[in-house]
Amino acid sequence: MDKFGLVGNPIAESLSPALFSAGYRNEYTFDLIEGEDFEASFQKFMEDYQAVNVTAPFKEQAFKKVFEQMAKGKGNLSGPCYKIGATNLLVKTAQGIEAHNTDFTGVILSVAETLFPGIVAEFDELYKEKAYIKVHQFCKSQLHTRYSYTPQALVIGCGGAGKAAAIAAAEMGFETTIMNRTLEKAQTLSTGLPEYHFIADPLTDFVPAVKECDLIIYTLPVAIEALEKLTHDDLMGEMEPGKITPGKIFLEANYTCPSFGPEKIIQIMQAGGIYISGLRWLLYQALSGYSIMTGRHPSLREMENSI
Repeated sequence: MDKFGLVGNPIAESLSPALFSAGYRNEYTFDLIEGEDFEASFQKFMEDYQAVNVTAPFKEQAFKKVFEQMAKGKGNLSGPCYKIGATNLLVKTAQGIEAHNTDFTGVILSVAETLFPGIVAEFDELYKEKAYIKVHQFCKSQLHTRYSYTPQALVIGCGGAGKAAAIAAAEMGFETTIMNRTLEKAQTLSTGLPEYHFIADPLTDFVPAVKECDLIIYTLPVAIEALEKLTHDDLMGEMEPGKITPGKIFLEANYTCPSFGPEKIIQIMQAGGIYISGLRWLLYQALSGYSIMTGRHPSLREMENSI
């Protein structure tokens, strides 16, 4: 029987095994392949597993592995993976290793569900493994029904998850600003993908950028001091009479050690905003990713119940 797993370090607290088991009612094996040496973990994948998820800090290294294979006429980079330059899913095929990026789809589904409640379950039922494509198309075409202006997104962090988030936000129709602790990395991402018209800002502009933006996606592994400086006024969204305009949406990548504590989440809600836990992102990237791994569509309801 095919085996599946997760490559990363550290991953002892990962909820991926529970999600995978729930999605397929314990029909498959899903192991944690943990270690500081990516080469050793990749070799385990090659020897023993049909497909693996990849998490920090190895998403960019895994991408390079497949990119190197493509230069030799093997392997494939599908979807937005090539633009992102990182992968969180590797699958063995007859043509070599295929790399995907479902962090991208996880962001789209998370934001779409917030803007159009119930859409993920409805489209999952109708379209199964193609649901994320249909949700993306719907959200992009209907974004104007939630905003009477072009909404703005702010993505903090330019690692694998940050790059996926920035491209996802831009693909949905948000004007997107990117920030990183090293400004040069944000500038490199911006100039490397001119079609998205990314704005690269220094992290010192965090508070005024939050005040200006409608969607904030936080992908850094630790909290920055500026988070505590956000006031009620900074967290208020733009409201228009007679218009269904949501408050500011905050989506966080880290679910094991979130940077947004209970007090900050309450502050966001009191200002009319919406906080989306990294658990939601995890769930939705798994929903699209597990279909690719196994060739079978998992149960969204069972996965939701497991976390």
